[in-house]
Amino acid sequence: MFKNYRSLIALLLFFAGMLNYLDRAALSVMAPLVKQDLHIDDAQMGILFSCFFIGYCLFCFLGGWAADRFGPRRVFGWAAAIWSLFCGATALAGNFTHLLIMRVLFGIGEGPMGTTTNKSISNWFPRKETGRAVGFTNAGQPLGAAVAAPIVGLVGLHFGWRVSFLAIALLGFVWLGFWLWLFRDKPEDHPHVSASERSLIKAQRPATRLAEAGTRPAGIWRYVFSLPVLGVAAAFFCFNYIQFFFLSWLPSYLTDYQHLDIKSMSLIGVLPWLGATAGFIGGGLISDAIYRRTGNFLLSRKLVIFAGLAVAAVSVMLTAWAENIIFAVALITLASVFAYMTPQACWSLLQDIVPAERIGTAGGFVHLLANLAGILSPAITGFLIQYGGGYASAFLLASALALTGIALLALFVRQRSVTRLRALA
Repeated sequence: MFKNYRSLIALLLFFAGMLNYLDRAALSVMAPLVKQDLHIDDAQMGILFSCFFIGYCLFCFLGGWAADRFGPRRVFGWAAAIWSLFCGATALAGNFTHLLIMRVLFGIGEGPMGTTTNKSISNWFPRKETGRAVGFTNAGQPLGAAVAAPIVGLVGLHFGWRVSFLAIALLGFVWLGFWLWLFRDKPEDHPHVSASERSLIKAQRPATRLAEAGTRPAGIWRYVFSLPVLGVAAAFFCFNYIQFFFLSWLPSYLTDYQHLDIKSMSLIGVLPWLGATAGFIGGGLISDAIYRRTGNFLLSRKLVIFAGLAVAAVSVMLTAWAENIIFAVALITLASVFAYMTPQACWSLLQDIVPAERIGTAGGFVHLLANLAGILSPAITGFLIQYGGGYASAFLLASALALTGIALLALFVRQRSVTRLRALA
């Protein structure tokens, strides 16, 4: 019997995010080799980065709905199996079209991850711990991108880019075995969770007030199209634009614009993602600390999002004029630290304004809208590099969107509108 089994759940979700982003970042790290081998230009590479999100966005929503209906254990299990399979199958691609198909199918597998993680946290963690739980579990994502640079880069450099995809696919199947062995949908279903821990979690779950009061929450679309939920989605979208800009194009920026070789890029490219990991964890701790001091859950999350996007906007804007590699990487790392304070605050904010019975579907819809940035950001960046103002114009656009996210969150997510949404029954 474990006194704190939810810590093990947090570790499982942490490693899931780490593997998810390790898989996802592999093509970005290997882009110079893949472009040379398959004769792909920058505009085509931007399309490849973006097409991943065609399947991904759709299954963000469907995965969230499925997590509400079938439980996160089953949904995450199928998702991990699919994304690992098609990550490995990428090694078989022989041309641009093959890669395009593999990326769409790979995206379908990864789509349910974010919403299913949030559903798992909603089931397994008390309200006072949601900020740090979301921050810690999601910190695995940028850490996965961080280790992708040296691991995938060096493996690809010595054994070829195809071997790197096969190796990380194998890691995904190893994680899947541990997930099916150790995870259950709720602590009440797990024989190794103590009675005291089950009672603590059940009594303090976020967003369960309506169900526990014996009432039925309103139809899902009343929540999905409410101003607070759309405001969270808008802020998440603007963060994601920066995230997928960095995730897709940072290795190419370091090699093509800053003239690093692949080995140097693989080492230096780690720094922004280590900063992002610190931002995820720090943002969760800070938002929970503000909540403990003020007792205002909404304020604690909004302050973190405002500060994160504001500093990221300024840092990304200044990067547009950075010619020195040290200055450029320092600014990108600073942007990553603060930008990555945003998503965990968005997820925990959503848990507070949507009842638990609707959190999977509502979270899936928010994730769908937010990840439209994954379709737009890599493709727009690719065309700006190929035909527009180069990397400088891409950095300026990302900065402007970060400021837009602050404005939309302030406009849509207000205490009055959140209170009205909570009152729906």
